[in-house]
Amino acid sequence: MVCAVIKCNAYGHGVVECGRALEADGAKWFGVTAAEEGACIREAGINGRILLMTGFWRGEENAIIDNRLTPAVWTLDHIERLERALQARRAKGKLPVHLKIDTGMGRVGVPAAEVEPLARRIAASEYVELEGVCSHLASSEALDADDAAAQIDCFKQVLATLRVAGLEPPLRHLSNSAAIGGRPDTWNTMVRPGLALYGYLPPFNVHAGVKLPAPLPVEPVLTWKTRIVSQRDMPAGQAIGYNGTYVTKAPSRIAVIAAGYGDGFNRAMSNKGRVIVRDHYAPVVGRISMDMTTIDVTGVPGAEIGDEALLIGKSEHCSVTAADHANWVGTIPYEITCGINWRVPRVYLD
Repeated sequence: MVCAVIKCNAYGHGVVECGRALEADGAKWFGVTAAEEGACIREAGINGRILLMTGFWRGEENAIIDNRLTPAVWTLDHIERLERALQARRAKGKLPVHLKIDTGMGRVGVPAAEVEPLARRIAASEYVELEGVCSHLASSEALDADDAAAQIDCFKQVLATLRVAGLEPPLRHLSNSAAIGGRPDTWNTMVRPGLALYGYLPPFNVHAGVKLPAPLPVEPVLTWKTRIVSQRDMPAGQAIGYNGTYVTKAPSRIAVIAAGYGDGFNRAMSNKGRVIVRDHYAPVVGRISMDMTTIDVTGVPGAEIGDEALLIGKSEHCSVTAADHANWVGTIPYEITCGINWRVPRVYLD
C-alpha cells in the first residue's frame, strides 16, 4: 500500500490539485500534517483515506470524525479524547488509529518500552481500533548508518510485542522516500513517498565499498518560471543591487526578472544561482531582492524584455532543479519547493 504524502501544500506544489491527480491515478491513502489539511482535501472531493501523520491537537477530535480522518496516536490522552468525542456522538463502529512509535528519532511517538500498555488500552477500547503502526527513520538516506539499523530492529521488536499482546495491525509503515529507494527491507505493508512523488530523491550517503541502489526513475513535476521585465547595458565597474555586492568586470547586459525572496527565490543564491533564458544559463548577479532579481544575460543571444526565465525547469540543453537550488544555499530540496510562496500562481497541466 502506498500512502501519498501531500502535507505542506503537497511540498509546495498545491495540495488539492496534487491530491486529485494522485487519486485519479489510483492513490488510496494520503498523508497530511494536521486536521485542517485533512479537512481541506476532503472538502475538495478527495475520497481516499487520510492519515494525520503527526497526530492531532486538543479540540480537533470532531474534525477527525466529521472528515473521516485517521490519526496517528502515541499517548493515552489521544485515545481518551477520541473516545469521549465518539461516545458523545453515540458512534457506531470503531475509529481506526495508527500507533506512532519513537524508535530512536527522539521526536514524537510512544517509546518502544511503553508500547504494550498503550496497545492493550487501544485493544480494550469500544471506540477505537489499532489499524496501523508506524515510525520514521532519522537517517534513511545513510545506507550504512548504525542509527537506522537500530531503528529498524526496534520497529521489528515492537511488532513482536504487539503480536504477543494479540495485535497484528494490517498496516505497518516505516519507509519514506529515501527508504523506498534504498531500503526495500523496510517497506513492510505500507510506504510513504513524499519528495519522490514530486521528482526528487535525497542523495544517498554511504562509505566506500557500500553498493548504491539503482536510482528510482523519478522526474521533477514542477517548472517555475517568470519573465524579464527590464534590461540595460552596463559599463565595466558598475555596482549591481543592494550594497553593490557584484561589480561588472566588463561591459555587460543586465536583466531584471520578476521574482525574489518574497516569492521563495532564496536570497542566499545571490551571486551564486543561475536561471535559464533562451536555452542559455544566466547567472544571478548582485543581491536577490524581495520582488526582483538581477541576472547577467551578456552571453544570451537576443535576450529581451518579455523573455521567459526558468528558475526551476529545463530547456533543450539546460536544466536547473530544486536540488541545484539546495546545493547553492546549503539546504535540502524539500525546503526549496516548500518555500515557493503562495503568491506564485500554480498552473496545472494534463
